[in-house]
Amino acid sequence: MELSAAGLKEQPFRTHGRPIVFVGYHAQQKAFEFLQETYDHISGLGLLQGPSLSGKSTILHGFREARSEDCEIAIVNGSLRSTEGFLEAILGEFGYEYKFDSINEQLNMLKVFMQQQAATGRPPMLIVENTHEMSPQALGMLSDLAAVRVREQFALKIVLVSDRSIAYIVQSPAMEQIARRLTGDFHLQPLTLDETCEYLYTKMRRGGCREPRRIVPEEVCDDLYRASGGWPGIVDRLALLAIASADRYPVSHRHIQTAVIPECTQGLTDADVPPTTAAGDTTPLLYLTHHGRTLKRIRFTATKLLVGRSELNDVAIESKFVSRHHALLVRHGDATLVMDLNSANGTYVNSRRVSNQVLVNDDIITLGEHGLKFVDASARTRQPLEGMAFDDTVVLQTVGDMRRILARENTAILPAANGTSKATGESA
Repeated sequence: MELSAAGLKEQPFRTHGRPIVFVGYHAQQKAFEFLQETYDHISGLGLLQGPSLSGKSTILHGFREARSEDCEIAIVNGSLRSTEGFLEAILGEFGYEYKFDSINEQLNMLKVFMQQQAATGRPPMLIVENTHEMSPQALGMLSDLAAVRVREQFALKIVLVSDRSIAYIVQSPAMEQIARRLTGDFHLQPLTLDETCEYLYTKMRRGGCREPRRIVPEEVCDDLYRASGGWPGIVDRLALLAIASADRYPVSHRHIQTAVIPECTQGLTDADVPPTTAAGDTTPLLYLTHHGRTLKRIRFTATKLLVGRSELNDVAIESKFVSRHHALLVRHGDATLVMDLNSANGTYVNSRRVSNQVLVNDDIITLGEHGLKFVDASARTRQPLEGMAFDDTVVLQTVGDMRRILARENTAILPAANGTSKATGESA
C-alpha cells in the first residue's frame, strides 16, 4: 500500500543518507560518550565496532554534527584502495578541495593543518569507516599521521571503525604508533525492546504520521524487534517493507519478514547492559486487549501480578465483567501460573475455564470482555502443575501478599471519622 495511506508525507525509514530524524537510545548515547572520551583523552585513539546495519554511520555523523562548532571532524571510508584517494578524501572533509601534484604534497598539507588546529587547542579528529578494508599503504600512512605531535600533544585524534573486531590490525608490528596510543575499544549494542517502539514511532511522527500506534501496534513493534535483533538498520528495512506490503492497516504479524540477525562484535558485559531490557532478554510480556484492540503492554518482571477491577491491582481493568480481584499470575523460575480468585465470571485460558493453569507462549487469558496475551518464547511446553517448580510455599506466600492487598483495600473503605465512606466497599 502507498505510504501516504499510513499518513506519511515522506519516507521515514531512509536506508541511505541523512536520517529523517536522529533518534537517541542507550547504545547510541554510550557510543557518543566513547567518542567524546576519545577526543578528550591526551592520546585519543579508539576502536568502534558494530555489525552491518547497526547504526554506526548515523551515530558518527550525529556526533560530528553535535561537535561541529568545537572541532573539525573528517569521516572517510577506508575502502578507498589508493593512498592518494584516501588522502584526498581526508583533505576534502577538512575543506581542501583543490588538487595536489603528489602524495607528499597531500601529506604535508594535512600535517600542516593538523598542527595549526592542535596549536589552537582544537586538534582535528579523523574517523575511518571500514578500517578492515584499508590497504597496507594507507595503514602505514595512518600510522605516520598518528605520530605527529605539537608541544608534546598528539595533533590528530583518531577513531577506527569496522563491522568486525579489528584488534588484529592494531596488534600488527607495522601499527606500533597506533597501538601505543590506543585508549578504548567500544562495541556497539542494539536497541532494547522498548527503545525499538520509540525509535519507530519517532520516525513515523517525523514523517507525518499522527497516530503511529494505529499503523504499527506495539505488539507488531515487538515482532520487528525480534526479527531485527534490535539493530536500527534492519529495523528500518523491515518496518518499511511491512508498511509498504500491508493491504490495509494496522500492520499485522504476517507482514514482518525474517532477516539474518548479525551477532555483536563482542559479547555483552554487565557494564554494557542498559537499565531497560537488553536484546535477547526473556522477560515475559502481557498484552491487555479489549475487543481485539491492544490497550497496554505489561512487562512481567515481578514474581506476582494481581489482575482485577480495583486500582490496587498491578493490572487494573475498569469493567463490570471483571471482579475486584479477578486473577493472580505467579512467576517462579522459568514457569508462570495463572490462578482464578473465585471471580464471578471466571478466568479462561484459550477459551477454556480454569482454576489454575501453567501458561505457555501465546496463551490468551480471558477476563470478561478483556484479554491478556502471554508472550514468553521460553515457555513452550505445558506441563502438569505437579511437575513444575511451584511448591506450596511459593503459592501460599503469593496468596498471602494478595491478602495483604485486600487488607489495605478494606482499610481504605472504612468509614472516616465524620461518618462518610472513602469508597463504596463494593465486592464482586
